[in-house]
Amino acid sequence: MGHQVIIFDFSAIRGLWEIRVKKHKDRQKKEKQRLEKSSLEKIKEEWNFMLECRKKGIPQSKYLKNGFVDTSMEILDKMEKNSQLRKKRALSDASDKERSKYIFQISGEHWTEIPDSLKEQTHLKEWHINNTKIQTIPAYIALFQELKVLELSKNQITHLPVEIGCLKKLKELSVSFNNLKSIPPELGNCENLEKLDLSGNLEIMELPFELSNLKQVTFVDVSANKFPSIPICVLRMSSLLWLDMSSNNLKDLPQDIDRLDQLQTLLLHRNRLTYLPHALINMKKLSMLVVSGEGLVEMPTAICESTTGLKFISLKDNRYETIPYQETEEIESERDREKFEKEFMKTYIEDLKERDSVPAYTTKISFSLQL
Repeated sequence: MGHQVIIFDFSAIRGLWEIRVKKHKDRQKKEKQRLEKSSLEKIKEEWNFMLECRKKGIPQSKYLKNGFVDTSMEILDKMEKNSQLRKKRALSDASDKERSKYIFQISGEHWTEIPDSLKEQTHLKEWHINNTKIQTIPAYIALFQELKVLELSKNQITHLPVEIGCLKKLKELSVSFNNLKSIPPELGNCENLEKLDLSGNLEIMELPFELSNLKQVTFVDVSANKFPSIPICVLRMSSLLWLDMSSNNLKDLPQDIDRLDQLQTLLLHRNRLTYLPHALINMKKLSMLVVSGEGLVEMPTAICESTTGLKFISLKDNRYETIPYQETEEIESERDREKFEKEFMKTYIEDLKERDSVPAYTTKISFSLQL
């Protein structure tokens, strides 16, 4: 399959997406309120209970009393007491309970700091801290030698402790949509890291060279920051499959970008690129390349003639353009805007990947909608 080129007025579609997301959330809220006031949930509960009883061969006389359904779980418990199904369920519950012993999870704006009691649970393998007002990660994180997943997205973290370099088993690190301005060089000691997400911090301009040691990394997302170029350390991540550098200040790409010979997806939209280097032709495994076509004036002809199967997407997207749509509320901050953009592009890219083929070209279109 040859190269595929898609060009269209991206900002119009994004505006439409905003309206649909807002209306969908409003509908969900109203539906939830309606259900709370209606008997529909009770009917649904009774219906599901009856179906469950039928599957288990429980006669109606056991759960129907004077025409009303008794949804007491005691009925099911009695009938399943010696069944194989109950044994399997018990094993599953035990497994989930066992796994939960190794996971720490908090969420909500009422959290302003990590509880001190956490330092006693050094056996944990995963931290999930989201949507809080926490600003610092304690130095005692170095004690968590079994930690494999550190998911810290959508908080107010201003810096990462140097002790993070002590986490030798760490495989996934996400500090997206926080207030980071720099990354400690000690992160380069986490040589088993496979996923690194620093997107949406808005102010990061560079990564320390020490991150070149991360040879196991396959996924890097540093979108929505202020990188003027692709960091040298990223070019040395030899196992990299996915690189998202969108929404930065890139003006050009390095001539040796083909050092990333395993790279499959490269996202460069919403930057200031004016040309694409010939080295891209040498990246034989690259299957998805997304750029903003507004300022692009030069690129290798072979990108559109190759038979490697690369999907080349050029988006017409003026990042400073605001399209007036009725019933659209303003996004509260730049960070909120980037969160929305991230979700939109994730959906769009996934849709493209699922397509077996796309048009070899399309006419650039602009349209306005009034909903």
